[in-house]
Amino acid sequence: MLVRHLNEVPSVDWGNGVSRRFLLASDGMNYTVTDTIVLAGTKSRLEYRNHLESCYCIEGSGEVVDLAGNSYPLSPGTLYALNDNDPHFLIASPDEDLRLVCVFSPALRGDEVHSLDAAEFSAY
Repeated sequence: MLVRHLNEVPSVDWGNGVSRRFLLASDGMNYTVTDTIVLAGTKSRLEYRNHLESCYCIEGSGEVVDLAGNSYPLSPGTLYALNDNDPHFLIASPDEDLRLVCVFSPALRGDEVHSLDAAEFSAY
C-alpha cells in the first residue's frame, strides 16, 4: 500500500505552474496522479503524445481550448479528458490560479517539464 501526503511528494515546475506528482512510473502503478497548479493569467500550449490525461478541477477557473477553437470552461467539479493525445490550450483565469487533479496513463517518470516558449505544442 502506498500512502503519501502533499508535502511529501516531488514538486515540479512544469512551466506555467507546479505539478505535485503523487504516483510515478517507479511506483509500478502504471499511471500517475498529480495535484497541479496552473498560474493565474497563463496560457499553455500542450500536447501529450505518449500519455492520455484526465483533469478534474478542484479550485479556480479557466478553460481548455481544442485545435478547432472550441472552448470548454473549467470550474470546480469539471473534468476534461484528452482521450486522443489532443493538442490543446490550457488557460487559467486572469484572477486566480487553477488547481487540477490529473491522471496520466502510462505513468510519468516524474522529471518531465514543458517547453512553453517553442512555436509548437509542448509535448512529452
